[in-house]
Amino acid sequence: MIDFKKGDGLVPVIVQDWRDKSVLMLAYANEESWQKTIETNQLCFFSRSKKRLWTKGETSGDFLKLISFALDCDGDTILCQVEPQGPVCHKGTDTCFGAKSARGFGALLEQIIALRLEEGQANSYTSTLAKRGIAKVAQKVGEEAVELVIEAMRESPEEFIDEASDLYFHFLLLLQLKSFSFADVEKTLKARNDKKSH
Repeated sequence: MIDFKKGDGLVPVIVQDWRDKSVLMLAYANEESWQKTIETNQLCFFSRSKKRLWTKGETSGDFLKLISFALDCDGDTILCQVEPQGPVCHKGTDTCFGAKSARGFGALLEQIIALRLEEGQANSYTSTLAKRGIAKVAQKVGEEAVELVIEAMRESPEEFIDEASDLYFHFLLLLQLKSFSFADVEKTLKARNDKKSH
């Protein structure tokens, strides 16, 4: 049970990346914002400066997807494990403490793909391919996988990396069209590893 009374209706929310456990930010929630977080599965806070509910990413699109949460021993602080959908800080860094991401370009590429799908521009390869349907995108993933296997048998490192990049891009696109992200793949792999470790 969350104790909202102790802090005059507000409780601190510590936000942590579920993958590497890095602390991303600290904000505050009231009962209404926390209820919205649970309903939408995206972190919603109470802005003390704006005096209103504030969903992280409502203007930038860089939402914080809730993975899990826990309360401290007094029930007046919430620790949220999240999957960041982009930079967390308004200054463009991955955390409000200035730290840079260790996730590399892959996380940014997922954001770019999501933007292309949302915009639906006719001159976008991503958007055009996606509009042809999941079956076509899945077929493209298969083709790129075959091309990667062929290049693996040859002696051209450049061509191999090119084909690996093509496969990775189309794989990320297919994941998004199936309403998943690479973080879902990581989560499954981690669960398998944890299971084998016991």
